[in-house]
Amino acid sequence: MRWLWISALVLVLDQASKYAAVGYLAGRGEVEFAPFLNLALVYNRGAAFGFLSAASGWQNLFFIAVASIAAVVIVLMLRRLGDKDKLVATGLSLILGGALGNLLDRLIHGSVIDFIDVYYPRAGDCLWLFVRSASGCHWPTFNIADSAITIGAALLILDALVAGRRAHGART
Repeated sequence: MRWLWISALVLVLDQASKYAAVGYLAGRGEVEFAPFLNLALVYNRGAAFGFLSAASGWQNLFFIAVASIAAVVIVLMLRRLGDKDKLVATGLSLILGGALGNLLDRLIHGSVIDFIDVYYPRAGDCLWLFVRSASGCHWPTFNIADSAITIGAALLILDALVAGRRAHGART
């Protein structure tokens, strides 16, 4: 349970950044931050990449339930980890903090606040995951919680690959 400070830090950074984004961006529209990065306020009622965002409203309760169950499962998993499971513990803690940040948004606002808009200015070169617009190819808008979840998942994959190599090396 000593890893929960990471989750708490992610939650605080996520909520503080969303509070600042809403305060700064409300009524302003898109603000260019760098040649590849805009700040743009989006209230996402769906999940990753806007999945189910156009649904009639039931999705919010569904995602609240999923995030709540995931948070409980992650806490139980963290309790069972040993001292040597640092990569897994870090990954799970990042995922937990991100899930709690987005869960809190859903509970308070009925949607997740996204504000980070990464883009490539040449619209003709868009990959399938990017959204094409007049200003270029835009990755779906995201937030600190989404970033923590992604990094946490990458750490879990890395740990699985390293563990697989160790297991394969022990068999040969």
